[in-house]
Amino acid sequence: MSNAAFVNRRNELETLQSQFESDTAELIVIYGRRRLGKSALVRNAVEGRDDAVYWQATEETADAQLANFVDTASEAFPLLEDIQRDWEALLRALGREDAIVVLDEFPYLIESDDALPSKVQRVWDLHLEETEMTLVLVGSSISVMEENVLGGGSPLYGRRTATIDLPPLGLDHARELYPVEEPDAAIQAWGVFGGTPYYLRALSSDRTLPENIQSLLLSEHGVLHNEPEFLLRTEFGIREPQTYYTILRAIATGKRKANEIATFAGVDSNTLGSYLSKLRRLRLIERDIPITANPNATRKSRYRLQEPLFRFWFRYVYGRTGELVQLGSDAYDEVVAPSFIDYMGPMFEQICQNALPGLVPKTYRGIGYWWHQHHELDVAGLASDGTIVAGECKYTSREMHEGDLADLERSASQVEWTPPGGSDLTHHYCCFCRSGFSDGLERTAAERDDVSLFTPADIVDGIASK
Repeated sequence: MSNAAFVNRRNELETLQSQFESDTAELIVIYGRRRLGKSALVRNAVEGRDDAVYWQATEETADAQLANFVDTASEAFPLLEDIQRDWEALLRALGREDAIVVLDEFPYLIESDDALPSKVQRVWDLHLEETEMTLVLVGSSISVMEENVLGGGSPLYGRRTATIDLPPLGLDHARELYPVEEPDAAIQAWGVFGGTPYYLRALSSDRTLPENIQSLLLSEHGVLHNEPEFLLRTEFGIREPQTYYTILRAIATGKRKANEIATFAGVDSNTLGSYLSKLRRLRLIERDIPITANPNATRKSRYRLQEPLFRFWFRYVYGRTGELVQLGSDAYDEVVAPSFIDYMGPMFEQICQNALPGLVPKTYRGIGYWWHQHHELDVAGLASDGTIVAGECKYTSREMHEGDLADLERSASQVEWTPPGGSDLTHHYCCFCRSGFSDGLERTAAERDDVSLFTPADIVDGIASK
């Protein structure tokens, strides 16, 4: 499999290979949002093995699925042709062969036969648990996998031996699929397309980033033009899509507090929580709290979109198809370009947070945001040696100067945190800037051990080395 189709996933591959070589029965669950490369992962893991069956379910009847599975599996295990067309009998026969069996898109099987998890549980408990078989269940529908495979009410609860909740690629590995080399361009590419392999493979090396955005997202014929809508409607089974769309657009356009979101979306504040919980469960949004706060006690919350492409789409594409069609090839210049630097600001903050361990190596108890009243830190790292690493991020066309450092020091002085083990509290200040630094700030950083300055090249290198 070429690098263009499969990048990184070393930890996940090692987990799978270890389970495959185990001398006990293994039940592995792999799930996560669609387009992240779950199928590519398992296909890569079983490639070249003569003891493995990889089969992807389809949206067909239960009988058709069984027949299709037997057709595929009998290529490696011809004995299945003489086995009763029944999941329990087939899995029991494969168990006797100590086979590796991958059932991809397992939610499709459940849709056609909601008793299937119980059937798998029964054959597992009675027969498979004493074999060396490996059964891998793969699913893109997070809600179906959690309710029918992982949840406490599922017949399969407690039987899995490994779980892989597949995340997007980080910038360091996603960059291998970006058609750009310059560090700031790579940061911008991540800010739009993130680390989802399917989106990255759509990028063309013959086009600039604006041209890729125009072709893939802004054009009504672009392969990603309706991608978020497709996922929301077909993948997650959301029954009130317009309400969810409006909440996501509110967050994408900067409404991050619950009351701001509720007002924008016209949703009662008492019911907003259920919508936000659903979106968090589907890995579409994240909740930020001050890094020093107790997540179970604080009422300070801000929300942000977890997938960069969704943030871009809800800011620039959703509800604007007519305008984009009318503008044609000028859509990027007219709609995106005037505010793209502003759009990139929050994305740059996330990248800087991710890069911090590689830039200021310490053992961190937490890295994130911090805010209180009129003070805020874009990057805050609480280190085990008692250091608060405080950062300010500027994705602008101007240099950072001594005044920015002074503001950062004032905000950091307001952080209330007790270091572990009685360590003395110290501070380290980081300035992250797209456009560099004034001569005065560079002199200050050269004279002080507690001040660090980082450009996009430093940040990208920091992510690669963390």
